[in-house]
Amino acid sequence: MSELVKSTHTGFQMPVLIYPTGALTPVISQATVELHYGKHLQTYVDNLNKFVAETEFEGMSLREIISQAPPGPLLNNAGQVLNHSLYFEQFTPYPPGKNLPGRNLKEFIHFDFGNFETLKKKMEDAAASLFGSGWVWLAQEESGKLSIISCPNGDTPIRHRMTPLYGIDVWEHAYYIDYQNRRAEHVKKLWDIVDWEMVESRLNI
Repeated sequence: MSELVKSTHTGFQMPVLIYPTGALTPVISQATVELHYGKHLQTYVDNLNKFVAETEFEGMSLREIISQAPPGPLLNNAGQVLNHSLYFEQFTPYPPGKNLPGRNLKEFIHFDFGNFETLKKKMEDAAASLFGSGWVWLAQEESGKLSIISCPNGDTPIRHRMTPLYGIDVWEHAYYIDYQNRRAEHVKKLWDIVDWEMVESRLNI
């Protein structure tokens, strides 16, 4: 998985949004993308640069910071920058007519979950039951096994030596403009815009 968030002599940069802000409508509205990407993610990037400045973490990659930083503001913001960068990268405004995982990912899913519908149900249940704010990830363990991991707040699978593949953001800012308190409805509709080629490219095969 490539380093999504580039670090330069001026600090970490915002990841590039690869589609127009209104392209995910009606699943995710333009207003939500502009707030979520343009405001919330920008704030996490700004805070990350502030907390990393003049510390032993300055000059490290985002993954190195997440792996080594102690719990606290630096880790929280680094985790949120990574989570959100992967999140916005995993969607497409042009999904195929039958939007399903590709062959390699499908084999992993069938081996570890039985079928795609079971995976979807387990992720939807995990997202509905996660109390408060956080993330639900389809992630790959070091053994190659796929697992569903619930991460409170800004936690990320990398902190647990796992590779994040597909993430559901259950912070309210991800869905409240469009769905109010209907988190479950939002989570179900996300399947329509998943870029499965991108998700599969994150697999360690």
